[in-house]
Amino acid sequence: MSSRANFLRHVAQTSPAPMGLEIAGGAGVYLRDTAGKEYLDLIAGIGVSVLGHNHPAIVTAVQEQAATYMHTLVYGEFVLGPQVELATLLCQQLPETLNSVYFVNSGAEATEGAMKLAKRVTGRSEIIAAKRSYHGSTQGAASLQWPKDFTQAFHPLLPGIQHLDFNCHWCLQRITERTAAVILETVQAEWGIRRPQAAWLRAVRERCDEVGALLIFDEIQAGYGRTGTLFAFEQYGVVPDILLLAKGFGGGMPLGAFVARREFTEQFTVDPVLGHITTFGGHPVSCAAGLATLRTLLAEPDLIGSVAAKEALFKSLLVHERIRDVRSAGLWMAVELADFDEVKAVIAGCLERGLITDWFLWNERSLRIAPPLIISEADIRRACSIILEAMDALK
Repeated sequence: MSSRANFLRHVAQTSPAPMGLEIAGGAGVYLRDTAGKEYLDLIAGIGVSVLGHNHPAIVTAVQEQAATYMHTLVYGEFVLGPQVELATLLCQQLPETLNSVYFVNSGAEATEGAMKLAKRVTGRSEIIAAKRSYHGSTQGAASLQWPKDFTQAFHPLLPGIQHLDFNCHWCLQRITERTAAVILETVQAEWGIRRPQAAWLRAVRERCDEVGALLIFDEIQAGYGRTGTLFAFEQYGVVPDILLLAKGFGGGMPLGAFVARREFTEQFTVDPVLGHITTFGGHPVSCAAGLATLRTLLAEPDLIGSVAAKEALFKSLLVHERIRDVRSAGLWMAVELADFDEVKAVIAGCLERGLITDWFLWNERSLRIAPPLIISEADIRRACSIILEAMDALK
């Protein structure tokens, strides 16, 4: 049987109509299928490949670490060079209160660990999330979702979850002495790129401090230069108690983390011991890739420094009668059209013309744009030309 047939037969599917591209290779901002056709990748594995596909520094780091040692015992018992170096370099880029890194495999696991840590530190059980946020699909992380479109079939989920509206000042009264933590994306991703108001984020911070709740910032998609600074929260003058990282953090390898102050993470070591453990979190090969990614972003400041100009170029070119809005946060955009049918048709038209884009969970009227940060001006122009051609072709 063909690879496509075996893919449909033996690989669990998450939608009734997968794209089904047979990937043979990738380099930079391009992927190549088994027929030799190249695709300009505007989603980068949902924001993962911030340095593009097969970046030499990451490939070399993975190869060298794999040839040295791979899996050992990862959760805080052995001293593993890639973990230590990545944690140290990461903490040097963060406020001094974010000085202890717990490595995991993914963003959902970072969310789960942070929720547990907040409950342990505060002795409370209520978690408050924003409506139309997305923090992962495991049962605890999925419990944070509202609306319940993607979770209702799996209820009951975790109790004690409350919700507030993004940028709603009145809603902050829902944060009380019962609240263990408020978890927020620094840019709401799946609602179609919605930025927070700086004054509102400061008000959330003040309310959390007032009632003794922790503030968790989810930078799983927003972090690592995507919005024009290494971390999006730097733009708002608000520091969280716990920071969530994944996606671009691993540079293409599975890696996530939640970062907090040492006094918090130490509470996982007693009452009970092994309060949070993981078999593969912080795998040496993944940490080597993450270290190479961070080193590259820091050594080549234009990668992040050019984000604003590239954002502006995209927005200047994405002008069409079918485009109702373009919301952006750096190299991360939602191009809003009339409805899902139109979005699906444009996605299909782009794919036919050699461009990969996608949609959003909570905003199916918008195209997702989140290319590698290395995308050139020429490729931005090519990408926008293809998108507009696909729109022109609609009946």
